[in-house]
Amino acid sequence: MTPLTRRASLKSIAALGAAGTLGGLHGLAGAQAKGLTVGVIYVGPRDDYGYNQAHALAAAELKKVAGVKVVEEENVPETTAVQKSMTGMVMQDGAKLLFPTSFGYFDPHVLAQAAKYPEVRFSHCGGLWTEGKHPKNAGSFFGYIEEAQFLNGVVAGHMSKSGKIAFVAAKPIPQVLRNINAFTLGARSVKPGITCSVIFTGDWSMAVKEAEATNSLADQGCDVFTMHVDGPKVVVETAAKRGKMVCGYHASQARLAPQAYLTGAEWNWITAYLQVLEAARTGKPHPNFLRGGMKEGFVKMSAYGPAVTDAAKKQADEVKAKMLAGQFDIFKGPLKDNKGKQILAAGQVHKQTDLALEQMNYLVEGVQGSF
Repeated sequence: MTPLTRRASLKSIAALGAAGTLGGLHGLAGAQAKGLTVGVIYVGPRDDYGYNQAHALAAAELKKVAGVKVVEEENVPETTAVQKSMTGMVMQDGAKLLFPTSFGYFDPHVLAQAAKYPEVRFSHCGGLWTEGKHPKNAGSFFGYIEEAQFLNGVVAGHMSKSGKIAFVAAKPIPQVLRNINAFTLGARSVKPGITCSVIFTGDWSMAVKEAEATNSLADQGCDVFTMHVDGPKVVVETAAKRGKMVCGYHASQARLAPQAYLTGAEWNWITAYLQVLEAARTGKPHPNFLRGGMKEGFVKMSAYGPAVTDAAKKQADEVKAKMLAGQFDIFKGPLKDNKGKQILAAGQVHKQTDLALEQMNYLVEGVQGSF
């Protein structure tokens, strides 16, 4: 696929305290008066109904902010190509704030550009910025999306008739495992005996394998699906064609399968974008490490589909209210992995900011699958 480039056609929110002093960037304080150009870079198409679309929706909201000009480029691979894209936005467009959104952009590409252009701010999605190691004009933001996946699981638990739900996943990295585990725990909070079957495709965007995995899981009797791949479109449409129900991910896929779509775990990236933008426009230190969940407005749920029962809505809404109040923990004991090993004893809890969750390397009891 040939990238269609723009230039070718011309511990929670408190983690802000980790932000360092940004010396040379205080000159941006006057940007509000003269305007600020912001660059957004996507690894895939902006209309993928998934990861990239979630960021594109936030970029669209940025365009509504007075004095802000947004330039975008899609289909930029995680290679030196993204460094060329960033250079172009800085040198040709005068961008002073960049959002390179894909995980693989961070090291070495964002780090190299941040060192090269100390007067520009770089805010990356998902990378682990480290004080004393990484440039102060670089930073990362991310959200606790597993909170929304837990709520997906609550709804799935109510809606499943077979007692078998499904997860199509890309790679068994900690963030993906957190989502699989949260989805399963949400469902088992409704039906303790329910199982979640998972298939890993091996990469973030593999349409053929995503379709094969969905059909295989449907053949196994799974009746409610969710996923963690860049573009959920294939999984959603394939599951719906098989007469199955779906909980979405990244952005809303309700338009793809209105009757089959139950709800979804969505990013609300405009929350992070605006915090980073405000710091740039006022000359405040760059937010180097931003994290948040449902309470902080970093993630949200899709609207309920027509098939969702009142009982499912009631329980999911009750759990969501606790999350918004900061009174709900997903990973709490007693908790075992799917091989019978105890992870947490009764009374033990892993908070969202705990390093143990950043390093998760297990699947919980009830998950059928391995890696």
